[in-house]
Amino acid sequence: MTSRPQEQAPSDYDQAVYNLAALAGIAVNWIDAYDQPQTVSPASLRTILATLGLPCDSHRQADESRARLQEINRSAALPSLITAEVGKDIVLPAQCGLQGQSCLIILESGEQLARKISGNAGNDGDAPIIAAIDRYGYHRLQVAGIEVTLAVAPPRCYGVADAFLDKGDARERGWGLALQLYGLRSEDDGGIGSFGGLAQLATKAGKEGATALAISPVHAMFAADTHRFSPYSPSSRLFLNVLHIDPADVMGRSAMQQVLQEAGPEAMALQQRLEHASQVNWPEAGRHRLNLLRRLYGMFRMQGTPSAEFAAFRLQGGRALADHALFEALHHTLSAKTPGIASDWRHWPERYHHPESAELRRFAQEQGGEIDFHVFLQWQAARSLQRAQQAARDSGMAVGLIADLAVGADNGGSQAWSHSDEMIAGLSVGAPPDLLNTRGQNWGIGAFSPLAMRAAGFRSYIAMLRSVFAHAGGVRIDHVMGLTRLWLTPEGADANDGAYLRYPASDLLRLVALESWRHRAIVIGEDLGTVPEGFDTQLQNSGLLGIGVLWFEREQKQFLPPKAWPAHAIATTSTHDLPTVAGWWSGRDIGWRAELDLLTPGDTEAQALDDRKQDRRSLWQALQEAGCVSGEQPADDQPESVADGAAAYIAQTPAPLALLPIEDLLGLEEQPNLPGTVAVHPNWQRRLPATASTLLEQTPCRRRMRLLQRPDIKK
Repeated sequence: MTSRPQEQAPSDYDQAVYNLAALAGIAVNWIDAYDQPQTVSPASLRTILATLGLPCDSHRQADESRARLQEINRSAALPSLITAEVGKDIVLPAQCGLQGQSCLIILESGEQLARKISGNAGNDGDAPIIAAIDRYGYHRLQVAGIEVTLAVAPPRCYGVADAFLDKGDARERGWGLALQLYGLRSEDDGGIGSFGGLAQLATKAGKEGATALAISPVHAMFAADTHRFSPYSPSSRLFLNVLHIDPADVMGRSAMQQVLQEAGPEAMALQQRLEHASQVNWPEAGRHRLNLLRRLYGMFRMQGTPSAEFAAFRLQGGRALADHALFEALHHTLSAKTPGIASDWRHWPERYHHPESAELRRFAQEQGGEIDFHVFLQWQAARSLQRAQQAARDSGMAVGLIADLAVGADNGGSQAWSHSDEMIAGLSVGAPPDLLNTRGQNWGIGAFSPLAMRAAGFRSYIAMLRSVFAHAGGVRIDHVMGLTRLWLTPEGADANDGAYLRYPASDLLRLVALESWRHRAIVIGEDLGTVPEGFDTQLQNSGLLGIGVLWFEREQKQFLPPKAWPAHAIATTSTHDLPTVAGWWSGRDIGWRAELDLLTPGDTEAQALDDRKQDRRSLWQALQEAGCVSGEQPADDQPESVADGAAAYIAQTPAPLALLPIEDLLGLEEQPNLPGTVAVHPNWQRRLPATASTLLEQTPCRRRMRLLQRPDIKK
């Protein structure tokens, strides 16, 4: 076990391990979800530290690693990027010794500011400071013959009220819908939701008065392995999931129909079967879509005339795009030759482990057409997603699409392969045991190395932010606590054998705020779970919206009235990991957890159902007191009026944005994902019962959208 009460003083060796861990940013002591103090065991710390490149298998080795880390921390060199805030003095590292030096600041606009670096006798001791800058942006600081980047951020993120103001609207509160994109049906969708269908739904929702449409993550997955489809375990957060491309958007619907016919009767029959299925068959639907896209790419190449837009996209994508396309092409080739080793690049021959190797340069020359195909796919995905965002804005939405940023990427994927120097190899992100997941969680995804991230000037982190902001009016950051700490577990170990690793929250929040304003996009942080003390205040001060969820906005057993909900968070009935309103009312979630042995240890299904009976009474009473429902409490299998009341309830909160999941708009019983399960529950596979063009026309949907209209709140 990782965590244990400390009954006796640690040995000198264990203390050396603890000291090294603390210096490396690992929390040796932490407070669990039950407010109980925990201590990470020396054995777990040794494994984690070794993975971070700080071996400590002996007392001497621990001291050597500690000395090396101290030397890095004492370095007098300026970091390549320094963050600051508009209107506040810029504090340089104390050890750089630049007090009294003259410096030049070159703003993004090209304007130059001559400054003098002074000392600081305040909270930062004798740290050198530069007088505040009043314009946000990525500026350049030149001093003592070196140049570094100054990332000067606004004091807060762009907000919902700012989005309304940009449209000439004085409102400060809006509403929207939340969609699992893969489950959206549309014409000729081939069994997977597409960006084309998203554009249709966004147009419809905007005309109904919606402010925003939040979507599940659309990060790049593994084109050569369509069995891997969890949107929160992507191959890369720098690029897009090409399976969401609508083939009809590439060269027109007639071209799509032509290549489908050319694929033959079996392909046409397969498409029909996939479209009528109640769940996404990712392996078959993914292969089918890629087959059509490959044929459309061939048609595109047959045109003969080079596309200036395609060339510009490739140029703008630079090395990162080239590396991702190379990874996809190599993965495709190896999958055909040696499927047993192809699933994870770490199992590939050593000569394929580094994008710049001579072997891969030869491969790129030989397989240029395959690499071009994957660049083409990214181009089409970006064009389609941008069209969906434009459709949202053209329909009247102040925000438009809200993209979802996953907390990490698969260690065996493109981003870890091409940016291995900035990623932590051998550790997986997850969560310790808590009230909802008593066994803890190991999500099987990797994370940035805080040390390497800072050394590289946050280059990949900024690129990731720009990628997710590029085609959206907002971004939801999954597990936003990862901006200050992440629970990391050695790969293959239990989730409770991990520890918290500290991240530079102030720097990361400033970069988020800066990119938020540069893209004029709101930011939502998924802050459900154990939040470190003080971090919620830090998020609030940064203008980053939290998430208020109906099931959790309680005091003891009673549901909080809408007016008591937080004003610095969005309001929603549920999330993809939690039961829908109908599923909660009927106890469907309890049935699933009982069947799969996921109940809290010591609980029985009968006890859980009895507790839910009490909770139903409490919810109905809260809905009645808020004027959202009337009459007698409905039966367990009659959730329609409860779903209506829940929509009206979140609309009454002071939240700047009320988001209703599509599942609750439709009154569906099943939730998209059941945490802690893989094959035993159809996670990320359920399809919606109506198409993008007809979904919002259903009577229950129209009724609940009317209930979502936000009343003005007097300040």
